Amino acid sequence: MTEPVVFITGGTDGIGFQAARMLVDLGYTVAIHGRDQQKLLNCQRALSDKVRVYCADLSDLEAVRSLAVEVADDFTKLDVLINNAGVLKASKTRAVSDRDLRFEVNTIAPYLLTQRLLPVIPKDGRVINLSSAAQAKVDFDALIKFRPMSDMDAYSQSKAAITMWSQELAAKYSEGPAFVSVNPGSLLGTKMVKEGFGIQGKDVTIGAEILVRLATDPEIQSHSGDYFCNDQGIYTAPDPCVSDHQARQKIMTLLDQITLNAPPG
Repeated sequence: MTEPVVFITGGTDGIGFQAARMLVDLGYTVAIHGRDQQKLLNCQRALSDKVRVYCADLSDLEAVRSLAVEVADDFTKLDVLINNAGVLKASKTRAVSDRDLRFEVNTIAPYLLTQRLLPVIPKDGRVINLSSAAQAKVDFDALIKFRPMSDMDAYSQSKAAITMWSQELAAKYSEGPAFVSVNPGSLLGTKMVKEGFGIQGKDVTIGAEILVRLATDPEIQSHSGDYFCNDQGIYTAPDPCVSDHQARQKIMTLLDQITLNAPPG
């Protein structure tokens, strides 16, 4: 029996790296993504020389498309995809697409990556999407074209949007794979929290442990479409804005337009 394969975006630090370490220790085949090749190689040495590493800038959808091709070429089966990479603050918040960086990295890139990798994710596989306790009604105009927004406004909208498309894909692929969104824990001591809020934050292991739990839970198929809040330790309802059916449909239409209209890879 081959080892299950897990691919984690944003796996060079924080909860992504800690989750990768735990999954390696459990005997999983682990692949990680990052933006910095040297950091990736350092992480590979720290984890295991068997860990595959992939370098890509998720704010560039062409790079996301190429990343998906690389991963699908290397693995005929991907059991778990963890869309962990995210951004809150940045010196430049306008992406190359003329959209907000937070929407590009936190919402659109994982949607495109997931769609491109679905052919190698089996029906008993799973897609785990990093959401947040911070969720807010999505400004559709801001999703498709850059406009100045506060960091938390853009971030919370991007996290509501990824939670929404998680639910929609769960409904579309009712026979699997499973799609679960998760708030890994508020104000964990990640680089994002330290830079965004100027605090040390709580132990990142809190977030890594829930990612590992969701990656390995044999009952996850029964929770496809659900949202897990690690602050409460339970599956629970996300922000009411996520439950707006018309808004979810609009999000899906826009995401498909954005990802399908981009030049093919």
